[in-house]
Amino acid sequence: MAVKIRLKRMGAHKKPFYRVVVADSRSPRDGKFIEEIGYYNPLTNPVDINIDGEKAKSWISNGAQPTQTVKSLLKKSGIIE
Repeated sequence: MAVKIRLKRMGAHKKPFYRVVVADSRSPRDGKFIEEIGYYNPLTNPVDINIDGEKAKSWISNGAQPTQTVKSLLKKSGIIE
């Protein structure tokens, strides 16, 4: 089972809000997930990023692959280099 750390879109039409989740790579974007580890709100100024660093690091050490967007969010929040 390939596990990814990716974004799950929430919010109303034209008002996106994202949750950072750990999910099986075969599940749909907004479908079933294993664990929620944070959120990302691009509409606030400054952008609101809140990710649990310990959970993210443990999932990455267990083999979960972050998507490109989540990887950049993890770098901005200082969780990974």
